[in-house]
Amino acid sequence: MRARDDMTFPPEEYQRRLHDLRERMAARRLDAVVITDPENLMYLTDYQTTGYSFFQALVVPLDGEPLMITRAMEESNVIERTWVEHTRPYPDTGDAIQELVLALNQSGLGNKRVGYERNSYFFPAYQQDRIHTSFQHGVLLDCFGIVEAGRLRKSDVEIDVMRRAARATEAGMAAGLAAALPGATENDVAAAISSAMFRAGGEFPSVMPYVASGPRSMIGHATWEGRVIQPDDHVLLEIGGCYRRYHTAMMRTVVTGELSGSMYRSQERMKAALAELKSLMGPGMTVSDADSIVRRIISDNDVGARLVTRSGYSIGIAFPPSWDEGYILSLNPGDFSVLEPGMTFHVIPWMWGVDGDKTVGISDTIRITDDGCESFFSLDEDFVVHATDAANLTSVADLEPDTAADEPTHAQAAAAGTGEP
Repeated sequence: MRARDDMTFPPEEYQRRLHDLRERMAARRLDAVVITDPENLMYLTDYQTTGYSFFQALVVPLDGEPLMITRAMEESNVIERTWVEHTRPYPDTGDAIQELVLALNQSGLGNKRVGYERNSYFFPAYQQDRIHTSFQHGVLLDCFGIVEAGRLRKSDVEIDVMRRAARATEAGMAAGLAAALPGATENDVAAAISSAMFRAGGEFPSVMPYVASGPRSMIGHATWEGRVIQPDDHVLLEIGGCYRRYHTAMMRTVVTGELSGSMYRSQERMKAALAELKSLMGPGMTVSDADSIVRRIISDNDVGARLVTRSGYSIGIAFPPSWDEGYILSLNPGDFSVLEPGMTFHVIPWMWGVDGDKTVGISDTIRITDDGCESFFSLDEDFVVHATDAANLTSVADLEPDTAADEPTHAQAAAAGTGEP
């Protein structure tokens, strides 16, 4: 392992990660593992490239130096970014799988027990078939999850990097909330978000911002398509800020015009779900229990909405096509995995189908601490209201913060057009 001081984390962090991986390998009686998942390569070595659709692999033996196999063009990323000393580049006209098998054989692993990530996006079935055909004297075993077991709990230095990502997330969201005005296009909002994220030190996220206005908010994972924001519209924003491939994410909602009673109650439902979850979530709680808190509160509504997804997911290192680590751990019913300090989650108590035609969201990225949890953000959770009449400019933030969670006061209902003064 090359010692260097220009990586995302100090050398001892990578030494710890490699040591812990090898302990898990020994427990599973694996002589080596072949790691192909881009997030896992980043976690172990600091290696990253946008060219990860080409085959790349880190061979980690139980003893001895790891070896990186990459397309020749990507070898510079190994040399310039990582601690890895040994590489085997292959040309664009070369055979990556044969290079891998040759490397295993020449490293004395040709008749050993070798793990590989069977569920990796970027180790497709036809390549797996070829390695099974060519690796004739050893035993290939699925070791998917062996690196993810280390990624699930973030170290203190990882939390610091995620705080950098959170600054980009908040900057982008603040800009998007301000830009989501009647007459602006969804593209205008997306441009404002992206510019603010990048100016705040953020890097390209695994998914660009979701910007969906009016009826388009009912389309799953819809993002900007040029629609002009109208008076009496709503805009759903979801942003994942990124720094050194670590992400944090949040949802917020904009209303243009008056805040209806149903929209106000939706806001309060989501805020109540987040508040109760954060007051109870901590080490020892199960994933299923955390999901139940959110699902119970969101489901108990009178605005016709429902929670159509999991209520949260692990978040951290990510490359496109997704910013989440939900394949490692998600907040789902019936999952009795236990929360531990260092775990990080994007919690999403969003509401699909308010009044039958609106999706709204307020979400948070939190980390599990030794005695509870805490948010990465400080941005206000209330819907941002852009009044269409300048004389009646208002914001939900101006409402009394200590009113009942479910119903506005008479004064608030009158202001929202939902009750008597």
